[in-house]
Amino acid sequence: MPTPTTGSAALSHGTVPTIVLVGHGMVGQRFLEALAERGLTATHRVVVLCEEPRPAYDRVHLTSYFSGTTPDELSMTDLEFIEKHGIELHLGDPAGSVDREARTVTARSGLTVAYDTLVLATGSYPFVPPVPGKDADGCFVYRTIEDLLAIEEWAKARATTGAVVGGGLLGLEAAGALKGLGLDAHIVEFAPRLMPVQVDDGGGAALLRTIEQMGLTVHTGAGTQEVLTGDDGAVTGMKLSNGAELAVDLVIFSAGVRPRDQLARDCGLQVGERGGIAVDEQCRTVGDERVFAIGECALAADGRVYGLVAPGYEMAQTAAAAIASDEAAAFTGADLSTKLKLLGVDVASFGDAHGAAEGCLDVVYSDSRAGLYKKLVVGRDGTLLGGILVGDAEAYGTLRALTGSVPPVSPESLVLPAGAAGGGAQLGPSALPDEAIICSCHNVTKGAIRGAVTDHRCVTVPEVKKCTKAGTGCGSCVKVLGQLVEAELEASGIEVDKGLCGCFAQTREELYEIVLALRVTSYRELLDRHGREEARGGDGCEICKPSVANMLATLAPAIGADAHVLDGEQAALQDTNDHFLANLQKNGSYSVVPRIPGGEIAPEKLIVIGEIARDFGLYTKITGGQRIDMFGARVEQLPRIWARLVDAGFESGHAYGKSLRTVKSCVGQTWCRYGVQDSVRMAIDLELRYRGLRSPHKLKSAVSGCARECAEAQSKDFGVIATANGWNLCVGGNGGATPRHADLLAQDLSDAELVRLIDRFLMFYIRTADRLERTSVWLDRIPGGLDHVRDVVVHDSLGICDELERLMAAHVAHYRDEWAAVLADPEKLERFVSFVNAPETPDPMVAFVPERGQIKPDLPLLQIGTRQMEGTATR
Repeated sequence: MPTPTTGSAALSHGTVPTIVLVGHGMVGQRFLEALAERGLTATHRVVVLCEEPRPAYDRVHLTSYFSGTTPDELSMTDLEFIEKHGIELHLGDPAGSVDREARTVTARSGLTVAYDTLVLATGSYPFVPPVPGKDADGCFVYRTIEDLLAIEEWAKARATTGAVVGGGLLGLEAAGALKGLGLDAHIVEFAPRLMPVQVDDGGGAALLRTIEQMGLTVHTGAGTQEVLTGDDGAVTGMKLSNGAELAVDLVIFSAGVRPRDQLARDCGLQVGERGGIAVDEQCRTVGDERVFAIGECALAADGRVYGLVAPGYEMAQTAAAAIASDEAAAFTGADLSTKLKLLGVDVASFGDAHGAAEGCLDVVYSDSRAGLYKKLVVGRDGTLLGGILVGDAEAYGTLRALTGSVPPVSPESLVLPAGAAGGGAQLGPSALPDEAIICSCHNVTKGAIRGAVTDHRCVTVPEVKKCTKAGTGCGSCVKVLGQLVEAELEASGIEVDKGLCGCFAQTREELYEIVLALRVTSYRELLDRHGREEARGGDGCEICKPSVANMLATLAPAIGADAHVLDGEQAALQDTNDHFLANLQKNGSYSVVPRIPGGEIAPEKLIVIGEIARDFGLYTKITGGQRIDMFGARVEQLPRIWARLVDAGFESGHAYGKSLRTVKSCVGQTWCRYGVQDSVRMAIDLELRYRGLRSPHKLKSAVSGCARECAEAQSKDFGVIATANGWNLCVGGNGGATPRHADLLAQDLSDAELVRLIDRFLMFYIRTADRLERTSVWLDRIPGGLDHVRDVVVHDSLGICDELERLMAAHVAHYRDEWAAVLADPEKLERFVSFVNAPETPDPMVAFVPERGQIKPDLPLLQIGTRQMEGTATR
């Protein structure tokens, strides 16, 4: 990446026109992408002056840092994009002045850049009320990653109780962050309700009740009069306008933002009376057509400063279009709809949420006990004008898209719950007009999504996302996007065979239900009774055999089969790894991986592993999952190796199966000064509970003893993070080639609550996932995504949680170590030979050479083809 250039001489205007972007936040990055999309990065020199020490990152999800998201994971900048388009990005070097007459920008470092076009994307700054003590040690704002790092450091070193000044979007997120750090938290809001801009009194009351139940203390209708300090100048308390005094040692100001327009003021550009750089509909500044302003620093032509990312993105597109001489593009206003999850509570508002239109009517449903509040604002002619949803925002995507039209059902049926008279109406994608905006972040209509399917042949949601950018912003439209793609495929007559394979017309989920409900105990029975007609009586295929074997192994305890994976027909269904209960390596040898729960191992067991590795000449490696792998065992050696391991108290680590691998852990509160829970004990308990659990794909887990997340729990299928109040459960994480950050399913759980929710989550995943589908992919694919999974496993919306828990209890009760069972069965031991007709003869193709004091496979290129050809015949 280019580094700042120092010096005071201006870089002269050359033959290649120069675009200077001041500010590299989310909107600035979107502007660069819009330039690239229009080919302007190929015809212009593009220089970016960025104040922060890091490139653009996701400020919308900033609070996820406190649940383990790293700054790198928050990044929205692909450095390959920057380099590919020749963009000169100067980090930590903000613009200090603009000379509009000379058309130059001078940075703090002294770098001076001449521009043909200047784009100001300086964003906003936090407003701090002018109260005594506001600059005391322990006072912070909540705006950047650096702010969060400072808050985290102070909280861990000196704080037990914090206060957030401001009960808006960021204020509630900041309060949640303090709670996650283990602090008691107060929220102080001057308005009579929380989130006064987004919700009305009814919505604020529902939100207040839910948040107070979480243990946060809320003070509404109260301002901050003074921040109290001690002799050392650090925060000791707060005085409120209602006479209350709070004993706090950390204060976060989140009382709104103001446009960062000082650079514009200093160079004589027009600003609004209450701030903001005045621009026209093309986002050009008033009085200087060479200067543009976009995002939170801009005062739009409609007299509004927009504080949301979606309008900023639209401004970025408009400015890029204007620079490309596309005068048809115009920013005339933006959708202010928002959907958020604050402290685990769904909150959404859209359209005319407060009913400002003359003569409008309200349709309201409120359930204070459940923390639900739904209000629709409807015109006299039945037009849906807007609404507010608190506690249940499931219908947000459809309702927002219908705003401005008359819904095909009564508004009462849209807010009343299912089961109530006239309630529970569900509107599908067909109810939306083509001009309905589905993705407000990127202004993508339903018609554009339909076109992606019909014209561009996109047949999956990821393909449509890539084609249209829908769903790649805040993500609130992804559910509706999936419904639209499915509906359009059906309408286009594109028949997608959802069957597991050529042998079964049913999906994996449907076959699972058949096996469970009808207590099917064999593959042959399932194929002959439920397979496709042409497949019945056949031998099946390499897709369905291991998949059905996996189901039978999972459900065996529940349906009374309780068979070993190598018993009879079941053994013939397994793939190579399961067939020998070991992982096949590249030279035909196998690995041996004993279970080491939580990574905790006594010295005596370490000695056993060392002796076995020495005696059999195996390569040993400590893995990222806190186990010790031994590589290089020949197939006939496996029983002898495992006999010694089982005698020493080891059992199979299931490194070979589609099952739980490990539950990684840090040392937790037992040893670590930051730990708040015993993560090792919990990791051991979880690994022993779920060991041997067969699933559609391998499962990985981890338990971290505090929010520092040393066990990397949020890259796991289910990850557990300790809090001062219990455990946070995250699900759907994935490392590997397509990493995915885990989502928070529930927080501050007791030990019993945690185990119960993991039981339900795993069995629901096993029940509904496709063949070889990782939890990360499943969570993105399943209709409703995380919200639906939460409804099912936390709130038991389908009424199946008792059954899910029963299935898991059966697995736990019937678990037995697979290798111990093999060693006790002479018939099973007979399979562990290289050559059936010469059981004592080792495979001569399995060879090794020394490396770094151990061994590695010796596999010349000539042997690779021979190995592949002979593999089936010799085993």
